[in-house]
Amino acid sequence: MAKRTGSVVIVGAAMTGGNAAVALREEGYAGRVVLLGDESAIPFGRPPLSKTYLMGREDLKNWYVKPRDWYEANDVELMTGLRVEAIDIRAREVTMSGGGTLNYDGLLLATGGRNRRLPLHGADLDGIYQLRTVGECDAIKAAAAPGKRAVVVGLGFIGAEVTASLTSVGVKVIAVGSGKGPLASVLGDQVAAVMAAIHEEKGVELVLGDQVTGFAGRDRVEAVMTRNGRRLKCDFVVIGAGIVPNVELARDAGVAVDDGIVVDAFGRTNVAAVFAGGDVANHEHPLFGRVRVEHYNNAEKMGRAVARTMLGRLEPYDYLHSFWSDQYDDKLEYVGFTRRWDRFVVRGSLEERRFLGFYFSGGRLLAALGLNRGGDPELDESGELAVSGRVIAAGGRVDPAQLEDERIDIRAMLM
Repeated sequence: MAKRTGSVVIVGAAMTGGNAAVALREEGYAGRVVLLGDESAIPFGRPPLSKTYLMGREDLKNWYVKPRDWYEANDVELMTGLRVEAIDIRAREVTMSGGGTLNYDGLLLATGGRNRRLPLHGADLDGIYQLRTVGECDAIKAAAAPGKRAVVVGLGFIGAEVTASLTSVGVKVIAVGSGKGPLASVLGDQVAAVMAAIHEEKGVELVLGDQVTGFAGRDRVEAVMTRNGRRLKCDFVVIGAGIVPNVELARDAGVAVDDGIVVDAFGRTNVAAVFAGGDVANHEHPLFGRVRVEHYNNAEKMGRAVARTMLGRLEPYDYLHSFWSDQYDDKLEYVGFTRRWDRFVVRGSLEERRFLGFYFSGGRLLAALGLNRGGDPELDESGELAVSGRVIAAGGRVDPAQLEDERIDIRAMLM
């Protein structure tokens, strides 16, 4: 796009879209900015929906990208509660629900994802919930009275965090996962075993190595059936089966898609004047190759980075990626990115639940994890995880034995 006047349309008014709109104004863009969202909420961060907001311990005001009045004060047209139905890339025009159209000089697709549905018998019974929107969270909160019984399906981040939050407000939780413990597919079996012990100590019944096959009940769910023959009685169910990237709008317009909307290292699609960012963007990373990342930090930073690209600042999006997860009083922090590794080494004590874990592939450090140790890599520049991140960014060539050895200061590895 590269010019300072004209019209930018942003489809998706969540973290990525909201931060892109803010960055456009901060960078001096003087043209029209229209921010379109199908939810009624103003742009906000979703992490408290599975944690503090779900437990009734925090509202969402601290998670707004900007207060509602900021958008009017900065001449950003925030249009919520509507959908974009089609994109005409030749006319550079989007068609909205209701038939209205908008022309654009630059189009940012920040369409995110939607909950993955389980095509199982009984899945349409009342009392079965998923979690992504404020409304869905409010419905779970209403069902989560102390003493109620819940089954949580899936032990990824949403499933594990919801399990912890519901348990913390007095709900008796049974959590079903196909792996060997919570977060096994992302963090590996050793860390999953530690997380399993944490949940079990809090009273959670874990059903591991199993899979839900259906739901039973008359009008409302009463039990969950599993592949291994378990019948788990419950008052309600929360499904955490991941998300499906919302690519249909882009695909139908002729934008390349492959596990998300395909963009280059700058957030550009294969179509002129069309960009993508956040959960939906399958982006080319200079260290990790092609990745699609569904975490809060990426949504925030990529929205701003792609906005700068739209204004002509061609800087590769090389954010190292990081995320966190709060479960009970335990905190996970992670920096880097990998889904496959051939060596995992630990500094500290798995048994004491205070350790760092390092993920290697082909002799190269790709990611590091801290449980109750290491500091926030975003905030503590001298912390062990932030330093580990700089090692990863520098190419990750470090001796695993040195990382295991507590006598060697990690900071020395940068010298």
